[in-house]
Amino acid sequence: MRLATLAFSALALLGLSMLPATAQEADPDTLKVALLPDENAATIIKNNEPLKTYLEDRLDKNIELVVTTDYSSMIEAMRFGRLDLAYFGPLSYTLAKSKSDIEAFAAFEKDGETTYHSVLIGNKEAGVTSIADVEGKDMAYGDTASTSSHLIPKSILMKAGLKADENYKEHFTGSHDAVAMAVQNGHAQAGGLSQPIFKSLVDRGLVSKDKVVVLEVSKPFPQYPWTMRSNLDPELKEKIKTAFYELDEEAVLTPFKAEGFKPVEDSDYDVVRELSQILGNVPTN
Repeated sequence: MRLATLAFSALALLGLSMLPATAQEADPDTLKVALLPDENAATIIKNNEPLKTYLEDRLDKNIELVVTTDYSSMIEAMRFGRLDLAYFGPLSYTLAKSKSDIEAFAAFEKDGETTYHSVLIGNKEAGVTSIADVEGKDMAYGDTASTSSHLIPKSILMKAGLKADENYKEHFTGSHDAVAMAVQNGHAQAGGLSQPIFKSLVDRGLVSKDKVVVLEVSKPFPQYPWTMRSNLDPELKEKIKTAFYELDEEAVLTPFKAEGFKPVEDSDYDVVRELSQILGNVPTN
């Protein structure tokens, strides 16, 4: 019941995001911390209870975990000052940054790197075992504002001469795990998603490599950034940064598949801005 209440509370916040912004507190008693809606909301909240506890202890604040219905809702909630901290994807961060006074301060480290990869996958039974085989097929993406389940895989297909609506049909499932399941079940013959999420789905036995094949792994891109409102109290902002940089609790890091968090800057995401310009304006809804 507690999880259901948390999820409902998080989603209810969306209705507030469309209201005019009120004066934002620089040092609120409760920090609203948004997590990227790239999997099931109840699962995300449950898996990040250790993060909630950790931040409450380190910051001496109440923490409210928030999972919005989609990326664009999260961007709008930040735009209207309804969030204090948010964990964005690279593309959704650049979109939110263009509308909000926020700053990126940390990205998770894995194998000594603060970069990650996207993968394109195909349905073996449908005969999709190479990028060329995507032509004439149904291609599944996650959210329109997702980097690794839309921007990156679409750019790989464009490089191969395949354009949406011309050479294949595109469909948006809303999340990474939904992309993988759509391809495995044959509802789409190909799809794009985050490599770490794909590996997790395989490791958990939710996706079988007997049914799904990796068509291509992308070049590295900057990891998902943690962001905060720029108008938070300077002392609080430093405490937040320190809490993330010193984070070494396995229970907190496991849901992120991370070894820790390192500092990042806004300029680290210029490569994402450049790619989105090459593809044209990417919609957020």
